[in-house]
Amino acid sequence: MMKTMNKIFICVSLALCLGAQVQAADGGNPKKGKHLYKKECKACHSMGDEGGEITPMSKTMSQWDRFFRRNKHKAKAEVFEALSEQDLLDIQQFLYDHAADSDQPQTCG
Repeated sequence: MMKTMNKIFICVSLALCLGAQVQAADGGNPKKGKHLYKKECKACHSMGDEGGEITPMSKTMSQWDRFFRRNKHKAKAEVFEALSEQDLLDIQQFLYDHAADSDQPQTCG
């Protein structure tokens, strides 16, 4: 009986830990995010442009979460200063939903 309880506890703990690693952007609207990405991001992140080609498929879901959590882009682009927190959540949700390891990977063509 005790071994079974320990196994259940370990399984539940593992599931909670793995679930916490993949978060996404709570409150983000992926449809708005796609529009904002095309309007604000694609200008610098198309093939041959200064920022290099970046699409949702360029990173995994956890890599996109980490990228936004660490504010990697904010220090490099003035365009982020003009975007609201909600705009950033929307873009993050779009990128997350269509990341390389998502159910619907996308290049944003």
